[in-house]
Amino acid sequence: MKIGINMLLWTAHVTEEHFPLLGKLKAVGFDGVELPVMDTSDTGHFTRLGRVVRDHGLECTASTALPNDRGSPVSPDPAERQLACDHLRRVIECAHLAGAGILIGPMYQVIGQFTGQGPTEVELEHAASVHREIASFAECAGVRCAIEPLNRFEAHLINTMEQASDYVRRVGHDWLGAMHDTFHAHIEERDPVASVTTLYETGKLFHVHVSENDRGAPGRGHARLRPTIAHLKSLGYDQWLTVEAFGRSLPALASATRIWRSLFPNEEQVYSEGYRLIRDAWDTAH
Repeated sequence: MKIGINMLLWTAHVTEEHFPLLGKLKAVGFDGVELPVMDTSDTGHFTRLGRVVRDHGLECTASTALPNDRGSPVSPDPAERQLACDHLRRVIECAHLAGAGILIGPMYQVIGQFTGQGPTEVELEHAASVHREIASFAECAGVRCAIEPLNRFEAHLINTMEQASDYVRRVGHDWLGAMHDTFHAHIEERDPVASVTTLYETGKLFHVHVSENDRGAPGRGHARLRPTIAHLKSLGYDQWLTVEAFGRSLPALASATRIWRSLFPNEEQVYSEGYRLIRDAWDTAH
């Protein structure tokens, strides 16, 4: 098991000004950081960024979300689906150049775009056709892709672990799996802890986000974080457990993640308490 933290706590685009954070995170004990891949205009940036991360003794994963001007995998328009496919290929390239072995996120639709109804068979198959193509590209790049189920207020296509399991079976590619996020599970699952079993048993649980019910400091809310971590250990999960929290330091990001109030006094509380919670929950789990 490795412990990581999503750099979205500070920024949607990691640059030189954020490099001092890497040393602090390493000193706390983190094994790696999750790099947002939103701006793909300069692929060379991710080569340089990956080198700096490794120089700090850290590994990295990558996360992304579809912008609203780059198409959508669920669109009825083939041109829009192709735009989304082309964008995701570029995201995968950036993740590869940074040295990330996995790319996660809601890569099946634009966050907040709804049709007014639940997912249709046509939408699911449209998205799957895009993901079959990008999964083959990802395999060549050595980057596994993990779709992230979101809650019903952010997405309509995939909200639960059961839906995610069905979807990865539909796509049917070894390099396309899914992930579990405790924040979204807290909203959508009748049993947030047991729900992860469904996906794990498919062999396609690639990643886990440890996120509080208010998206603040892990352990200060009522999401079932410790039981989930213990259950994952009992199943045999041995991949990343990555802290994800959001603040208000970046107005655009705060708006996108619906953070309307301050959730913690400072970021240090989030990463120090988040790390200790994961480490202790894992070490004390039977």
